[in-house]
Amino acid sequence: ALGKADPEWASYKLGIFICLNCSGIHRNLPQISKVKSLRLDFWENDVIEFMKKHGNLCAKAKYEAKVPPYYYIPQFCDCLVLKEQWIRAKYEREEFVATRVCQDPCSAGSREGFLWKRGRENRHFRKRRFLLSAREGVMKYYTKEFGGPKAIISIENLNAMFQTDKIQHAHGLQITYNTDGQRRNLFVYHESGKEIVDWFNAIRAARYHYLRTTFPNVPEPELIPRITRNYVKEGYMEKTGPKQKEPFKVRWFCLDSQERNLMYFKKPLDAFAQGQVLIGTMHEGYEVRAGVPQGVRVKKKPAITVVTPVREFVFICENEREQREWIDALNGVIAQPLTVLHFQHCKK
Repeated sequence: ALGKADPEWASYKLGIFICLNCSGIHRNLPQISKVKSLRLDFWENDVIEFMKKHGNLCAKAKYEAKVPPYYYIPQFCDCLVLKEQWIRAKYEREEFVATRVCQDPCSAGSREGFLWKRGRENRHFRKRRFLLSAREGVMKYYTKEFGGPKAIISIENLNAMFQTDKIQHAHGLQITYNTDGQRRNLFVYHESGKEIVDWFNAIRAARYHYLRTTFPNVPEPELIPRITRNYVKEGYMEKTGPKQKEPFKVRWFCLDSQERNLMYFKKPLDAFAQGQVLIGTMHEGYEVRAGVPQGVRVKKKPAITVVTPVREFVFICENEREQREWIDALNGVIAQPLTVLHFQHCKK
């Protein structure tokens, strides 16, 4: 699920072919996995025969027999902690073999423990108690040992995504939710890779339980991508005001395809966005263009214009590659049809 095509490495103890990135993780599991290069190492005849009798499909049938629908299977582009814990869960802990009893999503979506949370004002990370309950449909966190929760977060609009570069921690997780009509960001981590990935999958289990019970007739393939999601694109751009004559200011932008929302922040780790641009469909009059509207003066840098029925938004990109990526990402959202789940979400 997470390897590149045409892998050049193999675990000859498990009988599987793996990519370079995964080979590094497998080397750290000597009790269950032994690694060889397909090109550089010598292969004994009996090892070759073992590989022929096994292979990736055989291993998948054994070690992924009971992967819960909410459990996140990492892709090649995902962060190291997700890949490592997936490999350990499969081969070291054998969590998904046929003999294992699967937890129901409601039970799997319940968890209590401590996470290091970044302060909204002082920006230091402090240990906070978190409580997740799929049955109650909420996640809470506490700043004091005694007393009520600092926040009660509805699972209905809860999201989680790994943000290791942004948070500058290998186990950094961004949790977002709606409060008073705004999207709130929490940034957390845990010293243990297993613990933070277990929290992530517990949130996914709680979200799956909510979606499955709220939208019983929506097909599973449409439901699964909506459990949690990453932003389609993030990065710095410069923006001007509605008159398009105001000075350009550098802002951090995040494009959320599910919410069809381009948010901008003063800094990447801000708790709340300064503003947002809703992205509709082409039929509603939304469009993204390279360059700027006639009469708008900008620096000699690549720019984009997001056309909406209300106004045109002008953004300056850092370079031409960023300009192309933003245009492609925004066009992807504009071309995306509105689904049943999106209509239901808008009603709420």
